[in-house]
Amino acid sequence: MPRFDMPVRIKTRVGIVGAGPAGLLLSHLLHLEGIESIVVESRSRRYAEERVRAGVLEQSTVDLLCASGVGERLRREGLIHHGVELRFEGRGHRIDMRELTGRSITVYGQNELMKDLADARISAGGRTEYEAEDAGIRDFDTDSPVIRYRKDGEPREIACEFIAGCDGFHGICRPSIPAGALRVFEKIYPFGWLGILAEAEPASDELIYASHQRGFALMSMRSRSITRLYLQCAAEENLAEWPDGRIWEELETRFATREGFRLDFRLNRGPILQKGVTAMRSFVVEPMQYGRLFLAGDAAHIVPPTGAKGLNLAVADVAALARALAHFAKTADRSLLDRYSETCLRRVWRVQRFSWWMTSMLHRLSEHDDFDRRRQLAELRQVTESRAAATHFAENYAGLPLL
Repeated sequence: MPRFDMPVRIKTRVGIVGAGPAGLLLSHLLHLEGIESIVVESRSRRYAEERVRAGVLEQSTVDLLCASGVGERLRREGLIHHGVELRFEGRGHRIDMRELTGRSITVYGQNELMKDLADARISAGGRTEYEAEDAGIRDFDTDSPVIRYRKDGEPREIACEFIAGCDGFHGICRPSIPAGALRVFEKIYPFGWLGILAEAEPASDELIYASHQRGFALMSMRSRSITRLYLQCAAEENLAEWPDGRIWEELETRFATREGFRLDFRLNRGPILQKGVTAMRSFVVEPMQYGRLFLAGDAAHIVPPTGAKGLNLAVADVAALARALAHFAKTADRSLLDRYSETCLRRVWRVQRFSWWMTSMLHRLSEHDDFDRRRQLAELRQVTESRAAATHFAENYAGLPLL
């Protein structure tokens, strides 16, 4: 076995850490610009593709994926939604995003998008190092950054011009930046989401956000036969106390129409395929770059999932980074690279505000009294009864232009 201090050396233009949607999309966009890259990922390809996570794509995300040649299956299988429902006081109120803004959302599972991006990477002859162990980065404050790792027991090093940290909130890239170089902004919410994936036809053609006295609930989907449902719960909820029957009953209660009178709305029940609790937090680091290391996606920011923005924000990051790297490759002008963080953070904070606002408007807190509940209901009525307020909601939910 080779010694770790005598690694196999590889060269490329851009080293990408993380083969999630951000890393794979960045590698694809760079390929279209003629820029070589190598992606390093600690997990297996199968693991990455089987994780069922985000599934709501903004209009600008869909447009970018289609324009870059990875949208064929998305166009064929994605579920286009022109509106979304806000449900409170036992009644549903539809926001018609298409009519208000000319834009829509598309439901298409992140795991399906991962397959499309990985296939595109293979078709292009790109190199992705899955199951890379003991990964680390160094010298990113110089002109010669390095990514090191082990593959099949063999030590390897990638010498590159730039490193893209697309390795998520728990990745190696952000912690590698010297202490004190980043400023952290964080908010931890005192509740979580109990989420299930059920083999059942969605009970609605569009997403339903429900605000109920007992807490928030969301009805989403991943396909025409798979429903994704969430309940607001305690931040440290014990899943053992939530058998399937209790989950379905609580969901029915929170989605009930004509609250306190009778049930006019019923979910389609089916086998629960997955069950888990998601913590709720807002997190941003500034700046999103240090030397020749650029952070993108969850490595730089987390939003509560209420606004369905996490994946879309990562796409916006890598679109800006690919554009800046392509500009540098063609002109040797670093101006776009130097402004990468500034460019991304303008969008990041707007999305943080929208996600916080939706979360605050729809969730119940233990310290809320009758005044707080009346205030929430007044805000929900404002959004659903005022065209100006509904347009503001639709503009942010369907998504802003990328650049």
